[in-house]
Amino acid sequence: MQSKISTMAEAVSRWVPDGASVVMGCGLESCIPFAAGHEIIRQGKRDLTLIGPISDSLFDQLIGAGCVRKVVVAWIGNVGGGPGYNFRRAVEHSIPRPLEVEDHTNFTIALGLQAAAWGVPYLPTRTALGTDLPARNPSLREVQCPFTGEPLVAVRAIQPDVAIIHVQRADPEGNAHLWGNLGITLEAVRAAKHVIVSCEEVVDSAVIKGDPNRTVVPGFLVDAVVPEPWGAHPSPVQGYSRRDHAFYADYYERSRTRESFEQWLQEWVLEVEDRAEYVSKLGADRISGLRPVRQLAPDVDYGW
Repeated sequence: MQSKISTMAEAVSRWVPDGASVVMGCGLESCIPFAAGHEIIRQGKRDLTLIGPISDSLFDQLIGAGCVRKVVVAWIGNVGGGPGYNFRRAVEHSIPRPLEVEDHTNFTIALGLQAAAWGVPYLPTRTALGTDLPARNPSLREVQCPFTGEPLVAVRAIQPDVAIIHVQRADPEGNAHLWGNLGITLEAVRAAKHVIVSCEEVVDSAVIKGDPNRTVVPGFLVDAVVPEPWGAHPSPVQGYSRRDHAFYADYYERSRTRESFEQWLQEWVLEVEDRAEYVSKLGADRISGLRPVRQLAPDVDYGW
């Protein structure tokens, strides 16, 4: 099969045009594709719609950089810190630009993506009944079950233009191993029109085939495979890196004002050519301190 190996710059340039809808942060607090988000900022993408459950500070950075027109989200902020200051400035003061917000719960985001993955226009649920979400979100409608007459909420299908995920390893054809907290990664990659996979390492296809239960992303769904070690930093990648709490805390403090955020953006994104330079900037001591102490999951023998 044809290799789909790409640089992050090439993948973002081709598959994330201005005005695209992009789902990221599908693993909740883990495997957040920060490297992809930073490349989107460096390329000056505009008018994006961001889709996700808990994106941690990635969406906040993209909003602050002026890349985003709309968010379809359950939450935006800084886990362990508090508010997403760029998100608040955009919503409350249109800084750096106005931001449209479509409110969801984590579960309704998952249902919307699952509906698109199944090719149906909506999925019903009892969740969100008794809240004001259906009154504020046109993608959520209170309906009656055609069989029982009971009240339900219909969640409209969400089909992103592109899903960007980070995984532990993938082969050149895009078959990807992911373990730990999957969140809504499976729903997202099946719902999206295109998929970019960044990975800690590219491995031979035999490695992927040797542990099929971890192959949660089949290669036929994938458009680009980007070898990007530490591509999810500062979020954790199980088996490869721990969460960099200090980095999150620093961003939280420096994003309090527009001026200090712009300084942070210059330092960590705009003046950094690529992820390799970003990792070099972090320094060997910091990188060493974020590596897992031990590998908990042994190799699996399926007895073949």
